[in-house]
Amino acid sequence: MFEVLRIGAAGETVRRLQALLAAKGFAPGAIDGAFGPATEAAVLGFQLARDLVPDGIVGPVTWRALGEATATLPPVLDRLEVSLVARLFPSTDTGSIARNLPLIVGALAEAEMDDKPMALMALATIRAESETFEPVSEMPSRWNSSPGGHPFDLYDHRRDLGNAGRPDGARFRGRGFVQLTGRANYGAVGRYIGLGDTLLHQPEHANEPATAARILAAFLRMRQRAIKRALAEGDLVRARRLVNGGRHGLGRFTDCYRRGDALIDDPIWRLAA
Repeated sequence: MFEVLRIGAAGETVRRLQALLAAKGFAPGAIDGAFGPATEAAVLGFQLARDLVPDGIVGPVTWRALGEATATLPPVLDRLEVSLVARLFPSTDTGSIARNLPLIVGALAEAEMDDKPMALMALATIRAESETFEPVSEMPSRWNSSPGGHPFDLYDHRRDLGNAGRPDGARFRGRGFVQLTGRANYGAVGRYIGLGDTLLHQPEHANEPATAARILAAFLRMRQRAIKRALAEGDLVRARRLVNGGRHGLGRFTDCYRRGDALIDDPIWRLAA
């Protein structure tokens, strides 16, 4: 067993990492078991070469790319129990968390987003957009409906959302845990999770809990590299904007992410034999 490795780590597992990096052409300096600047530079070089998030941290994705980690369900998802998640959602009924958390965890595992940053990103996104821990539909507001206009008329001609006029605004309004919005997103995410054009023809299906969980995971997965880079740099505002396009729910998002970061230790991973 070993912990996620980053600069400052030391020991035999670091030595093993250094040997692997050297064998793949990324010189870590002396193979001495000390994770210093040279080893970090080698890790960054390897991550960039493999199109991974270049954060200099050796977690499950980097270990797998090195061919050294098993693909079993990691402890960070095992840690997402109702009692812990309830502490990240202090105003939410625990019954809703108990009903839907297994669906969220299963969708994250299916999407191979099993690391701590992306698990917390998923939960923080739910806290920001559907704090009841139930899939919800967007309601008319001044952001989507003009005074005296029909509901969601401000979305009807949003070309950035792929909408082509009435009734696209109302038909493809925000739904789910992540508030999937716009014809283009309904189509792209639906196809990504294997539903073809189902969500275009039956957009209300996005509020079915199991589907909503898969939509959340897919939506984050499609933006994972940019999100993880923002998180690695500690830029929660940018991470939130990559999902929402703005700062809506930023306070709830930030509170949830920071609570989870404090409560969940870096996971332990098993090296392949």
